[in-house]
Amino acid sequence: MKTSALVEEVFRLIGGECHDPYTVLGIHPIVGKEPNRKYYAVRAFFPHAESVSVVSMDDGKHYQMEKLHENGFFEAIIKDRPDFFIYQLEVTDITHTTFTVYDPYSFLPVLTDFDLHLFNEGNHHKIFEKLGAHIMTINEISGTLFAVWAPCARRVSVIGDFNQWDGRRHQMRCLGSSGIWEIFIPGICAGDIYKYEIRTPSGEIYKKSDPYAFYSELRPETASIVYDTSCYEWKDSAWIKERDTSSIFEKPVAIYEVHPGSWSRIPEEGARFLTYREMADSLVKYVVEMGYTHIEFMSVAEHPFDGSWGYQVTGYYSVTSRYGKPEDFMYLVDQCHQNGIGVIIDWVPAHFPKDGHGLARFDGTALYEHADMRQGEHPDWGTHIFNFDRNEVRNFLVSNAVFWFEKYHIDGLRVDAVASMLYLDYGKKDGEWIPNKYGGKENIGAIDFLRQLNTTVYKYYPGIMMIAEESTSWALVSKPPYVGGLGFSFKWNMGWMNDYLRYISMDPIYRKYHHNKLTFSIMYSMSENFINVLSHDEVVHGKCSMINKMPGDYWQKFAGLRVSYGYMYGHPGKKLLFMGGEFGQFIEWDYSRSLDWHLLDYDMHKKLQKFVKDLNRIYVGEKALHQVDFSFDGFEWIDCNDSDHSVVSFIRKGKDWHDMLIIVCNFTPVVCENYRIGAPFDQFYKEILNSDSEVYGGSNVGNMGGVRAEQSPCHGRPYSLTLQVPPLAILILKPQEESEGRFS
Repeated sequence: MKTSALVEEVFRLIGGECHDPYTVLGIHPIVGKEPNRKYYAVRAFFPHAESVSVVSMDDGKHYQMEKLHENGFFEAIIKDRPDFFIYQLEVTDITHTTFTVYDPYSFLPVLTDFDLHLFNEGNHHKIFEKLGAHIMTINEISGTLFAVWAPCARRVSVIGDFNQWDGRRHQMRCLGSSGIWEIFIPGICAGDIYKYEIRTPSGEIYKKSDPYAFYSELRPETASIVYDTSCYEWKDSAWIKERDTSSIFEKPVAIYEVHPGSWSRIPEEGARFLTYREMADSLVKYVVEMGYTHIEFMSVAEHPFDGSWGYQVTGYYSVTSRYGKPEDFMYLVDQCHQNGIGVIIDWVPAHFPKDGHGLARFDGTALYEHADMRQGEHPDWGTHIFNFDRNEVRNFLVSNAVFWFEKYHIDGLRVDAVASMLYLDYGKKDGEWIPNKYGGKENIGAIDFLRQLNTTVYKYYPGIMMIAEESTSWALVSKPPYVGGLGFSFKWNMGWMNDYLRYISMDPIYRKYHHNKLTFSIMYSMSENFINVLSHDEVVHGKCSMINKMPGDYWQKFAGLRVSYGYMYGHPGKKLLFMGGEFGQFIEWDYSRSLDWHLLDYDMHKKLQKFVKDLNRIYVGEKALHQVDFSFDGFEWIDCNDSDHSVVSFIRKGKDWHDMLIIVCNFTPVVCENYRIGAPFDQFYKEILNSDSEVYGGSNVGNMGGVRAEQSPCHGRPYSLTLQVPPLAILILKPQEESEGRFS
């Protein structure tokens, strides 16, 4: 570099404007006065330093550096060294404190051109192994490599306690046109806190958390924490092997949806949160006891505001520090797997908050979001929409999904707010959105992203679940991309949920006029791979808890809730129930307090909990209820037209003809005596579940353990059953004898 250019770069460095400080700082060969001798210039920038010396590590020789600028720019000219050499810098600051450090600017780049190429084209599926903060050893020197994408920044620095949060100290190099900035800082280890200081194109200074940080400070603090996520020793290999070599579609899936901050708290300690490790004991034990197959955690990625429930994420790669450290959450997942429980987490790729330390305007420009607010903002939520048309943004999100499966052994992602991603006009009025290039309202970039996302994660983890929370009639959500689908494995059945909740919230006297709300969902139930959900969204914001949705007196509320859950479990599709619903939490869910576990001291709540436990046991144990969920081979109506009595009856079937159940649901508080329904076999049908049993808090109307089929045709079938159908109750009947025939 010519002297004039070097001087210019030195002043850029001192002014915090240098795009590549490595061209100035570190060790450089130079031309000396004597052409036959080797000369090296070692340059360093230490604001507030009184003196700096170069210390050769091979012979311990000291070279005093000359202070060339009062702001702390030093240089030493060293000759007669055979080649580049490893050295340290001995620094004495203005307080006369002396310390020794390896020079960060003496190390070559770590990221390869191939890494940069894959990232810029959007196909570096594990970019989290490159960007962020990574503890490593280079030339036998331990430290941390920092790398961040900020293509429009004029300067990016790493700041922390290790440099007194001075952005002039550890200015990063920009790697060509990739937009990625990198620096290896010796001596930085696990537990050190840091941020990126970014000088924007307009000259403003931003202090940002690391988008790829593996751990973060507990709110309200916002710094990132250097962390090694590879130290935990997993013990779930048997679970992972079985998961990835079997079909989840034929398995029972009964999901217990949990908000980890309010499932239970410790009242003796100021109502503090349970830690991940405490959940690994109490929560896992409870879920196993209740017979669920999966836990779904509402978002556990780092977020600044408790009231967002985790859905306004600032740390996509950082498990929230509210409940412990990364290895603690790994332990929780591991304990779930060792106890036969799968783990799903909610994931939020649709939008992100505007908090100053987060992704918003990251390098002073609309980097992760769109610049035009008609494309880049959700007016209802006050958040930014990801720019799915940008390769690096898609890479950030796809890699993040891979990260949760890779590092935390998660079994599934429930992708939040998919509908808001698919439509450009979602939640917007005319004039507040921009049509796509074809003039339509479909978000083409988001559609391509979702297909890329699902194709990629299934390439690495064939047994996992990708679940779409999609509330519209968008077609083929859970079908493969090669047939035009989005590639999810499952879709939340929001249509069923809305119709069903309206129906069961009605006074029973009016239900016969709205019978189609009970039965219509079967018309489309096989169009997608559905999960029937009664989620957290339905028990907040004045919608009432599940028990309080039920009309009638105290007894009728519990009876109504039992038959409501029973019909949900009998209906084709996998299942999800939000915490508290299983024992009849009366008040709406409140994220800031524990569930009302004291209600289990009361008989009806305890009996409702037992009913849900037995419902899970039957659901898991009976193949007819889960093996053929997404084909009409697994479902037949017996009678869906008895609106006068508000009774429905149907058959659920497994793959083998003898895996069969008859289900009858009565949605009125009136006993249906001598109620006749068609039956396929001339057999005895055992009553394996009666929600009106006194054991569950019912009135004990039933069929004395079962009924024998009569040779009297009914509902187009050769045999029939005459039943006592209890009020507000579900009956599940199972044939008990061998038969030579098949279904009729």
